[in-house]
Amino acid sequence: MPYEPISVFDIFKIGVGPSSSHTLGPWRAAQSFTRFLREKHSLADIISVKVLLYGSLAKTGKGHGTDLAVQLGLMGEDPVSCDVEAINSKIETIRSEKAIRLAGEILVAFNPQEDIVFLMNESLPFHPNAVCFLAGFENGEQHAATYYSVGGGFVQQEGEFVSGKDQVQLAFPIDNAEDLLHWCRKTGLAIHEIVLENEQSWRGEEETRAGVMRIWEVMKNCIYRGCHVEGVLPGGLNVRRRAASLNKKLLKGRSYTGYDEWVDAIRAGGHDFQYILDWVSCFALAVNEENASFGRVVTAPTNGAAGVIPAVLQYFAVFCKGQEDTAITQFILTASEIGSIFKKGSTISAAMGGCQAEIGVSSSMAAAALTESMGGTQRQALMAAEIAMEHHLGLTCDPIGGLVQVPCIERNTMGAIKAITASQLALQSAPDFAKVSLDAVVKTMWDTAQDMSSKYKETADGGLAINIPLSLPEC
Repeated sequence: MPYEPISVFDIFKIGVGPSSSHTLGPWRAAQSFTRFLREKHSLADIISVKVLLYGSLAKTGKGHGTDLAVQLGLMGEDPVSCDVEAINSKIETIRSEKAIRLAGEILVAFNPQEDIVFLMNESLPFHPNAVCFLAGFENGEQHAATYYSVGGGFVQQEGEFVSGKDQVQLAFPIDNAEDLLHWCRKTGLAIHEIVLENEQSWRGEEETRAGVMRIWEVMKNCIYRGCHVEGVLPGGLNVRRRAASLNKKLLKGRSYTGYDEWVDAIRAGGHDFQYILDWVSCFALAVNEENASFGRVVTAPTNGAAGVIPAVLQYFAVFCKGQEDTAITQFILTASEIGSIFKKGSTISAAMGGCQAEIGVSSSMAAAALTESMGGTQRQALMAAEIAMEHHLGLTCDPIGGLVQVPCIERNTMGAIKAITASQLALQSAPDFAKVSLDAVVKTMWDTAQDMSSKYKETADGGLAINIPLSLPEC
């Protein structure tokens, strides 16, 4: 059965940290619920709202900010455009007033301590990330809707399994890597060219290019801010930010005004291997420290793995002369197609597949994009994607305290470095050398996900999450 078409802007989404499946997804679900209420009912008739969190959303919801996300979504705030600096004050207003302005319009009684329920020991069968919203009306009636946050910010409402996008007819239908390679061989087009042609089923080419550059602009801003903000990350783990201090060390304490001047200074530092390695790590740390601080990031393809692709793309732009808009666009388009293949054939949800579904997929995406951007063939790009994922298979998701901090932030540096290594290996190899296809590794990842114990799937019930003594605030 063919899969639903996936756009580059489905894989890369602008949002707010710290988690795509536990923050962005529930946020979007809350927005969807309020839209339904506005369309089908009178908001003025609503007297109560309740939120039920199941499975992984319950177990690690506090650490991932799920409770904050659903409140913001119910208020009508949008993760793309909201003022991230004002999030805490808005949440505090709800807490102190014990009321929420539903859809930004009607004030409804709402006590987060009582009306957001964490059902730690209950899970719904379709997906571990489930949230149910209940609205009570003056006449005694109640409306309920259940949503599943299936990874990467994608949301699926219970009972509604078909979206409008399934009507889109792509120029080059792709369900797996073999399909992609078929079209590349038949047309002679590069991967990014195939993707750009398919994107025209949704919008014009110039609109796509502009949207991709907007994605890159958010990534750049996130890297730059993360490299210049110090302090301790929220959540109670007392994890200190490292990107800013590493940035200072690498630039020998010198400061620069603005992104462009800063990048010129980095580039002027040379091409020593250790120097470049440190910068790649710094870029990745910067993004995921921002992510952990409820900053604005790009889901790529998830928030927990949001630092891998920006770090590799920044490496490409700074050290490989890939700063031109065309080169950046090609990189992001190629990466998106690899992410789509993994979403269709496996999963990009850590609650379903462990961290191999997040860091592993993002590393694979970055490896393929870097390879093609560096002049590699389509087969070499797919080879790089396979190599990167092959060495993330079985990676567990065991966040300490349910926070997207330890080991998540450092894992982004590892994913970025592995992507660059995988690309180098592919570029120096004949594609016929590969013994494992990308499709085979996608299937293997899914098989591994199904065999993996649930305690290693974003529940904080196993691994590092239970072996590191903590003293965190009660949920």
